[in-house]
This record gives sequence, C-alpha cells and structure tokens, in this order.
Amino acid sequence: MMRVKLIWHTPSPERVIAVAMRRCYSTSTIEEIEKELDEKGNEYIRYLVRKALDDKTFSVLEHVVFTFEIEGISRVCSHQLVRHRLASYNQESQRFTLAHKEEMIMPPSIQSNPEASKIFNEVIKFTIGKMEELLRIGIPKEDARFILPQCIATKLIMTMNARSLMHFLSLRLSTKAQWEIRELANKILEEVRKVAPTLFEKIVEC
Repeated sequence: MMRVKLIWHTPSPERVIAVAMRRCYSTSTIEEIEKELDEKGNEYIRYLVRKALDDKTFSVLEHVVFTFEIEGISRVCSHQLVRHRLASYNQESQRFTLAHKEEMIMPPSIQSNPEASKIFNEVIKFTIGKMEELLRIGIPKEDARFILPQCIATKLIMTMNARSLMHFLSLRLSTKAQWEIRELANKILEEVRKVAPTLFEKIVEC
C-alpha cells in the first residue's frame, strides 16, 4: 500500500516565502521586514505568497524545502520519480533487502482482470523462486536481484524545494501521467497542503 509522510519541512514555509518576496522589493532591514509581517499578520503573508505565484517570482519558492518518506511504490514509479533531478533521494537498497510476493505492486488493470492477475502472480512466484535458487547456489544478492521484476515495492526518502515540487506536481497530477505516479503526486499534495495551504492551493507550472 502506498504511503507518503512529510517528515520535515522548512519551519513556517509561507512566512519564509513572504520574507523573500519583501526582500526583493524593500530596502528595509530583515528585522524590519519580520516586524512588518508580524504586524500585518497571516493574511498579508498569504497575499505575498499568492503574489509570488501570480507574478511568477518562482525563485522565492526555492528557500523552502520538504522531505518525504515514500513507501509502497514500484520500481517503475521510482524510476519516473528520479527523473525530477532537482531533488535528493535515498532509496532502499536491493543489495540488503529481500523481495517477497506481498511487496509487489499490481496495476489496477491487471488486478481487475482475473486472467491477467493469474498470469501476473504466476510470473512473480516463478521469478522469486528462481532468485532464491540463485541465492542458494551462492550467487551474491547484488547479482541475483538482476532478475527481479519492476513491480517490486520500494521505499525512499525524497527532499525537494517548493519550486521543484510545484513543477513535479504540475506534471504528475495530469490525467496524462501514469496512474501510480499520479497517485503519489496526489498523496504528496495532501501532505504539503497541511503546512503550506496557500502555496499549494493552486498548482502552477514553474
């Protein structure tokens, strides 16, 4: 089962963006800018965040960072994910973890089709069995894993700044995106909206 957890983010992310916006257009000291934000309150911060998006001042988004724990996605999905290069990733290593049948991701189109589901499960059972045979005869795990299917589930940590994340979401929330990474994008969006609702109230192409 796919799971996304926001495990860390820049404290007060929308305030940081607001500070950066005021820095662009103000000669005041940072202390004066912070005092201004305190006095004008959250509505002013939200105004500045929306202005950054409307004016396409996307550089201010790069000061805000989000770190996620992502579990239960296939290697197919993770291969798509790492194409988003302005990010940092640490992925579960197949050199040190065992593959099990219950850790496979079955596409809905296959799961809903009894004949296709049967074929899928037969292939998984055969492949896992052959990998275990390779391990029994002394093949190193790092080599035996070469026969594993792309549907094997994986876990990873991902860190992106807000601008890169906005770009990721603009691409992967599209109905043209592959179903699994679109589901992942929706779960990521749910997480970031908890801490930066104004920033992610609408998704823009950065």
